[in-house]
Amino acid sequence: MCHCWQPADMPLIIDIHTHTYPTSDDSSLVPEQLIEEAKRIGLDGICITDHDGFWKPDDIAELSRQHDYLVLPGCEVTTEEGHLLVYGLDRYIFGMHRAAFVKKLVDDAGGVIVVAHPYRRNYMKQDADGGMTYDEMLDRACDNTVFAMSDAVEVLNGRGSAQENAFSRDVAKRLDMSGTGASDAHRLEDVGTFATEFHRPIHSLQDLVRELSAGRFNPVTLDRRGRPGVVRGSDGQSVTVWPGSGRRG
Repeated sequence: MCHCWQPADMPLIIDIHTHTYPTSDDSSLVPEQLIEEAKRIGLDGICITDHDGFWKPDDIAELSRQHDYLVLPGCEVTTEEGHLLVYGLDRYIFGMHRAAFVKKLVDDAGGVIVVAHPYRRNYMKQDADGGMTYDEMLDRACDNTVFAMSDAVEVLNGRGSAQENAFSRDVAKRLDMSGTGASDAHRLEDVGTFATEFHRPIHSLQDLVRELSAGRFNPVTLDRRGRPGVVRGSDGQSVTVWPGSGRRG
């Protein structure tokens, strides 16, 4: 558990989808780099969600203690139906390549599932050769049974284009599902693109699961160019993030 300072009356901004080396071998970030960059930018916490690999709870707790910072565990599970951000499991079990099996495990553990970057394998720029229309691509995406098994949809992904993220938002809107935001960081420069704003205090994985399940969150866009930066929520309102402190004014 992190004992770092968190104002009770202010929302928390957490990046709930990040990757570190070597568990995610396509990432160039080691955990210490990720944490220090997130602190410098002013995020209140991060979730490390490596590909099909689970951190030991004691190792995550030690990272959080060493850096006096909120670090939470998760996993990006690769299934035949798509990539799922899973919070609440602590190990990989054979059969998790099927979403229905993951869903049963998550339900049994009291966890939650967020569908990661739903634009992948669904959205493509229309060309002049008469490919699928936008609505047809949206229909195909929404027909995926994985959404009925999940608690939210990632609508802002730091590695997606503006058009791809717009597609993800349209998927969530059509399915009437809540949306999250995250950097999907694999490199240092990915950190500080998007995140999720939570409206109640989060000090543990159990808190995160509770708030995701309750829908008390919204995706936010981070502007890391300024000091301080500006964060814009889905309602268009903005608050100020003071880099390195987690404080907003």
